[in-house]
Amino acid sequence: MPPWNDRAGRLSVLKLVFFLGILAPGAWLLCQALAGTLGSKPVTEAIHQSGDWTVRLLLVSLAVTPFRYALDWPKLILIRRMVGVAALAYVVIHLGLYVVDQGYDLAKVTSEIVRRFYLTIGFVALVGLAVLAATSTDAMIKRIGAVRWNRLHQIVYGLTVLALLHFFLQSKIDVTEPSLMAGLFLWLIGFRLMRRFAVRIAPWQLVGLAAVAAIATALLETLWYATMTGVMASRVFMANFSIDIGLRPAAWVLVAGLAIAGINALRRLTGEPDRGRGRRRSPEPVASAAE
Repeated sequence: MPPWNDRAGRLSVLKLVFFLGILAPGAWLLCQALAGTLGSKPVTEAIHQSGDWTVRLLLVSLAVTPFRYALDWPKLILIRRMVGVAALAYVVIHLGLYVVDQGYDLAKVTSEIVRRFYLTIGFVALVGLAVLAATSTDAMIKRIGAVRWNRLHQIVYGLTVLALLHFFLQSKIDVTEPSLMAGLFLWLIGFRLMRRFAVRIAPWQLVGLAAVAAIATALLETLWYATMTGVMASRVFMANFSIDIGLRPAAWVLVAGLAIAGINALRRLTGEPDRGRGRRRSPEPVASAAE
C-alpha cells in the first residue's frame, strides 16, 4: 500500500504532505550534488547533512505524541511510523556516504567505527533504529506480543541520546544546532513525564515546561563548552539571555515551547475538545505500527 494512504487504503493528505516533506531534504542534497554546490568537500558535506536530518527526523517522530495531545491533533499518529522509518533511511545514507568517503574500504570503515567513540555510538544508534523499524509491522507486534514490543521500543529514547551525543562530538567547536536539538528533546521528555505523572496538559503547565526546558538547554550548552573547550561557563550561560548575537538554542526552545502553549490556549478559547489531561500511557516508539 502506498505510504500516503491510510489504513483503509484511502489517500491521506496529511501523510502525503509529510511524505513529500521527508523526501525533500534528500532531493535537495541530490540537487546540490548534481549542481556541484556542496563545497570543496562534497562527500563530507553530504555526510553532515544526512546525519543532521537523521536527528531532526528522530525528534519529529518523538514529537508526534506531544503534538497529538497539546494541539488536539489525533490524526497526527498516522505519520509516526513513516517518520521513524525515514530517520533510519537517512542514517543508512549517512553511513553509506561515510563508506564512500573512506574509498569503499570496509576494513578501514570497521576499524574507524571500533576505534572512534563518536562513530561507535553512531553505529549503535543505527543498529537500534534498524531493530525498531524491523519490528514496527503489525505482524511483528502480534508475533512478539504487545507488552514485549512496548518494552523493546522504549530504547528509542536511549538511541536518541546516542544520536545527539554523536552530533555533539562530530560538531566539535560549534554545537549550536546540537544544543537546540538536545533542548527540544528535553522538552519532549518533559512532556512525557507530565503525562506519566498525570499533570494536566494545559497552557500554564506548558509555559512552565517551556521555561524549564529552556533553562536546561542553557545549562547543557554551558556545560559542553566549559568542559570541551575551556570557555568561561558564565559567559556561555549569560549569552543565552542576550539577543546581541542572535537567539541562542535556549531561546529557540523557549519560543517553540511557548508557541505550543499558545496554540493549546487558542484551541481552548475556540471551544475545541479538551483531550489534554495527562494520563499514563505506553512509551511511543520511533517507528510504531500503531496508527
